Amino acid sequence: MSKTHITATGFFGDKLYQERARKILPILVRQAKFEQPLTYKDLAKEIGIPNPRNLNYPLGCIGDVLNELSTKMEVEIPHIQALVKNKHENLPGNGFDGFLKAKGYLWSNKIERKAKIKLYWREISAFPYWDEVLEKLGLTPDNSTISEIIGSAQHIGGGGGESAEHKALKEFIRINPHKVGLNSSSKLGVCEFPLPSGDTIDVVFSESTQLHAVEVKSKISAKEDIARGLFQCVKYLSVLRAKAIFEGDIRKITVCLAIGGKFPSSLLPLKNSLGIDVFELIKVA
Repeated sequence: MSKTHITATGFFGDKLYQERARKILPILVRQAKFEQPLTYKDLAKEIGIPNPRNLNYPLGCIGDVLNELSTKMEVEIPHIQALVKNKHENLPGNGFDGFLKAKGYLWSNKIERKAKIKLYWREISAFPYWDEVLEKLGLTPDNSTISEIIGSAQHIGGGGGESAEHKALKEFIRINPHKVGLNSSSKLGVCEFPLPSGDTIDVVFSESTQLHAVEVKSKISAKEDIARGLFQCVKYLSVLRAKAIFEGDIRKITVCLAIGGKFPSSLLPLKNSLGIDVFELIKVA
């Protein structure tokens, strides 16, 4: 049993990890509804924790209170903290294994562990009583901010053509794949990549094992336009996957948003809910 599981107990106290646990749980419920795990780093950033390592106690605290509530509600509540993953393996840390094994999920190697966790993610998203769980704990769903952002994004006016800033940033990214998560040795990208939906993607990098699409927003883009860019990434990913199925293309398909300025903190809930990677503060050199 991990030290975190022993030390981080109680949910309603005034200790810092307990306050953080109460802030985190509605966020995890939101992610479950969107069927989107999120990284320790993204979760820490959303709730204002500088060091993701400090999430261990709050997540252990959530695990304990879900155990207690399962007994009271007479229903088995999945351990939703499994949705928090590390960036390297895209899986929860080993500290979660105790909770998972207690639920009957066993494995003998890393491949089996990954498969079991993905099955458990589906169980978490399929659980129908998350809102009731929040209500029992005196918490409210985390969705009001996202609703406001969506409302403002869909009323943004049409642009007046491509700005010089956007054109320059797009070309800079095209010749600098390492700025958007690829290796510096990757092939140069292609601008204005056409889709069968009639859309064009700002930049696409085509590798032998991966197709990486990039939606670009310059440093002068408004917050509402950046929010729209997140939704454009969702659209591009769906269309690219459908296109790949028809063409028999088995490459990994990834999509990200690249911006010249700083990503607005108010958009973090939307970014995390949609599961879009964002690269910010990209300076044209």
